[in-house]
Amino acid sequence: MNHRTKIAGSLLAAALLAAGCTGSGGTSKGADAKAPDDPDKVSGTITVLTHRTDLVQDGTMKKYAAEFNRTYPKVRVEFDALTDYEGEVKIRMNTENYGDVLMIPAVIKKNDYPRFFASLGAETERAKKYLFTDFTTVDGKVYGQSPMGALPGFLYNKRVWKEAGISDWPTTPAEFVAGLKAVRSKTDAIPYYTNFKDMWPLTHWTYMDGAVSCDQRATSRLAEGDPWAKGEDLRVADTLLYDIVRGGLIEKDPTTTNWEGSKPKLAKGDIATMWLGSWAITQFRAAAKQAGANPDDIGFMPFPAQRDGKFCATMSPDYNQAVNINSDHKAAARAWIDWFTDKSGYAADNLTLSPVKGAPLPEVLQPYKDEGVRFIELDDTKGAVVKEIDNESEVGLYKPDYRQDLVDLARGARKGSLDDFLGDLGKRWEEARKSTGS
Repeated sequence: MNHRTKIAGSLLAAALLAAGCTGSGGTSKGADAKAPDDPDKVSGTITVLTHRTDLVQDGTMKKYAAEFNRTYPKVRVEFDALTDYEGEVKIRMNTENYGDVLMIPAVIKKNDYPRFFASLGAETERAKKYLFTDFTTVDGKVYGQSPMGALPGFLYNKRVWKEAGISDWPTTPAEFVAGLKAVRSKTDAIPYYTNFKDMWPLTHWTYMDGAVSCDQRATSRLAEGDPWAKGEDLRVADTLLYDIVRGGLIEKDPTTTNWEGSKPKLAKGDIATMWLGSWAITQFRAAAKQAGANPDDIGFMPFPAQRDGKFCATMSPDYNQAVNINSDHKAAARAWIDWFTDKSGYAADNLTLSPVKGAPLPEVLQPYKDEGVRFIELDDTKGAVVKEIDNESEVGLYKPDYRQDLVDLARGARKGSLDDFLGDLGKRWEEARKSTGS
């Protein structure tokens, strides 16, 4: 799971549009990539574009391909690993040569998916088996499928929180802040680490939308009103971040944070808590092993809010894989996407959610099951509208800028009050919402 790449894609969106990049889609608009009935009749060499440079370099993707060939012996799978995935793919999409299978770049508008990708089938059918189908649905057809999903949440060092006298998950923002204060007073750990300089982790605060209200329509509500009105999810989240920073519960100098360096520090207990996602658990456990710390100290807790006595956690997809509408080997490309989603074990290998409905949870989320956390699959029907409002308002829900401003406000590096800050965001959002006709 590489959320940094997603964010990079968002940041590149404006540049791409400004450059007039329209891509090559259109020659085969409306094409389908149908699932093959007989594996022995599927052949060809396909190229899979991927951001997982690590898995290509260590041979993991090659092993997946070898397993795939047990079912599809006449298909040769080649991988093109791209470090700057979003940047390179958006350039390639000005031609027809952007692989046979690729992850849909964030820069591509949802309504443009039929221009660039072949349909995987009707949403009404695919939704019976898979999660996240509406994230790529246009006019009733699905154009991509994420091979895994994630939950937003706090990664924390269980040993440190226990030393601070806290064993149960906080149920309110006030309890959470009190917990961080206990960490500060009873341990040597930094209570909360912002990753301010690295920027992209700050955008994860947007992914708590729905965790406070436990509302499957949380994304739609963003398109219908002020996200920072009293009681709304984003206001609760941003207020918590402000209170954490305002309370002096973060690193001494946020402008010097280091993402890679933060992993072993949390693993060893030098840092107590970060807001990230379940996708990061494997990385922090690996960092613990390398640092000689106990991987079992890495914990994961939901946002501190409950509805009817239960925590809620929203499920979100990773990159969605799609078939290039210009591919000469659509059947082979479709076979790879289906196999990689259903049979590869990729989601389990990364300790993340399977997109296949009814699949067992990874063991790292067993505490969520034990505590009865409600899993919310967000309705993304109005996701494209939200992004349009976001661009028009220049708020940047999926960019780090406004959260950096919020942190600066809370630590005194910027003048103003929290109410005025959130009020300005809401005003800009409302003006953009009305101008876009939402």
